[in-house]
Amino acid sequence: QVQLEESGGGLVQAGGSLSLSCTASSGHNLRNSGAMGWFRQPPGKEREFVAAIRWNGGTTRYADSMKGRSTISRVGNTVSLLLNSLKHEDTAVYYCSAGTGIRLSSLTSRSAYAYWGQGTQVTVSS
Repeated sequence: QVQLEESGGGLVQAGGSLSLSCTASSGHNLRNSGAMGWFRQPPGKEREFVAAIRWNGGTTRYADSMKGRSTISRVGNTVSLLLNSLKHEDTAVYYCSAGTGIRLSSLTSRSAYAYWGQGTQVTVSS
């Protein structure tokens, strides 16, 4: 079992930046082809992929809408997501996720992740 604790959400003006963090209770379980990712769920919409990073090697993936505007990184058991040039449409609940045995081709897939955080609200005012 891996527990995830998120922090860093809040209210920001359009064009601003925000950093989200997620700490996993144990990194040991994630060393076996593990990865951590961020997904988001805008109001009235389905949860969608934002960014992910493999535990070993640090390979990253980004949603097309977030390329050039976000950076995912890991230090120890904590994964951070830096969001820049935020837009109103980035408003969503952001969820941290983690899983093991995730193929590179599955990094963007919600079903590949077994563990989820409670979510943190990001609101971008226009």
